[in-house]
Amino acid sequence: MNKAELISAIAGKANITKVDARKALDAFVDAAGETMKKGERLTLVGFGSFSVVKRNARNGRNPRTGKNIKIAAKNVVRFKAGADLNKLV
Repeated sequence: MNKAELISAIAGKANITKVDARKALDAFVDAAGETMKKGERLTLVGFGSFSVVKRNARNGRNPRTGKNIKIAAKNVVRFKAGADLNKLV
């Protein structure tokens, strides 16, 4: 499912227009991004939780040349599915 299909599904289930569904989805994505940018956890009970964790710097290998490269440390987003979502899948 892509973003357009998700917007259509939200509009159909919530009985709202696609324009309103797009606004709601964009607002959610913006709010979630701002929350995680602060390093806070976003929890949706039953669905799951998003958190930010720091990935340490490490050494890697270029698969084409075989040369060792250094991979910088960075923050990454983690998602842990909730119990209700696990039951559906």
